[in-house]
Amino acid sequence: MIGIEIFSGAGGMSVGAAMAGINVKVAVELDKYAAETYSFNHPNALILNEDIRKFHSIPFKTKESTILLGGPPCQGFSLSNQRTRNLTNVNNWLFEEYIRVAKMWKPDWVVLENVSGLLLTEDGYFLNLITRKLKRLGYNLSYELLDASDYGVPQKRQRLFIVGSLERTNFSFPLPKRTKVSVKEAISDLPKLKNGSFEHQLPYKKKAESPFARKQRGQMKYVFNNYVTKNSATVVERYKHIPQGGNWESIPPKLLANYKDYTRCHGGIYHRLKEDEPSVVIGNYRKNMLIHPKEDRGLSVREAARLQSFPDWFEFKGFLTHQQQQVGNAVPPILAKAVFDKIVNSK
Repeated sequence: MIGIEIFSGAGGMSVGAAMAGINVKVAVELDKYAAETYSFNHPNALILNEDIRKFHSIPFKTKESTILLGGPPCQGFSLSNQRTRNLTNVNNWLFEEYIRVAKMWKPDWVVLENVSGLLLTEDGYFLNLITRKLKRLGYNLSYELLDASDYGVPQKRQRLFIVGSLERTNFSFPLPKRTKVSVKEAISDLPKLKNGSFEHQLPYKKKAESPFARKQRGQMKYVFNNYVTKNSATVVERYKHIPQGGNWESIPPKLLANYKDYTRCHGGIYHRLKEDEPSVVIGNYRKNMLIHPKEDRGLSVREAARLQSFPDWFEFKGFLTHQQQQVGNAVPPILAKAVFDKIVNSK
C-alpha cells in the first residue's frame, strides 16, 4: 500500500504506517523544523515543506492500493482551548484541504486523526461536515475515539480517528489490549539526567527490563535527544515538594508568590508522573512543567518521545523548543500502527 501524509508534523503517523507495511512516499508539512525531522527519519520519502494549499498534483503513479493520512491542525478543537473552539477560527477550516486532496487523488483509503474535541466543537458541527463531505466522495466511513494507553502506548491520550474506504469495506477498529504500559516500563532504562541537560548522545543507564523498552531500543547502543529545559532554582525547588501523581497543590504557597493567583492554576501544571501508570498527555510538556517521576527536573525530549512510543532510532531536529513541540504534537506511532494494521488486513 502506498501513502501520502499531509499535515505530517515530525512523522509519527508515518512511523506507525511503516510499521504496518505502508510505504509513505510523500509528506507535506509547513513547519520547517518538523519537515527537517521528517526528512531525516524518512529518507526515502519526498517531503514538501510548503503550505498544503500549494499542493496540487500527485508526484507519482502507482497500481498499488493507496491511502491518504493526516491530522489537520487541532489546537482549535482542543478541550483546553475554549477561546478558539468555534466557527470563526480559520485554522479550524484547514480540514477542507484534506478533503480537497482526497478529491484530487481519490485514494482507496483515508485516515484523518484529530483531538477528542472535534466531537464536541460547535456541537459536532465540524465532525459532521467532514464525514458528510468524505461520504460524498464515495467513502464508507467509521470513526472512533481511541485511548493510546489501550494499544500499548505508555500514555493516556485520546485521539479521534476517521477511517474511510472506497471499496465499501466495513472497517472495525482494533480492540484494546488487556495490559497497559507504565511510565517505569517506558523510561527507566534511559540515562539519568540533570536540570538543563543538553547531551545529544548518551549510553543507556541500564539494560531494558520491559518488553516495551526492548522494542523501542532495538539494536541501538546509544540514545539521542537527551535534552532537558533548564529551569530556575525556584522552579526546581517547587519540584522537590511534589509527590508522584501530585501537582502544584503540593507546592508551599511561599514558593508560588510570583503568581497573581496561584489557586487558579490548571490541574495539569507541575504534575509529577506516576511510575506505575501510563503517563498523562504529553502535549506541551515544557509549558505544563511535567516532572520526571523520580528526578527533580522536567522530561527530556527522549523521555517524552518514549512516552509517545517513538522508537529510539527516531531523531528530532531543530532547537529544543521545536523538538519539544514536535513530540507533543505527534500521533503516537504505536497507536497509529494499530489502526493501519487493521486497514492492511481488511478484506
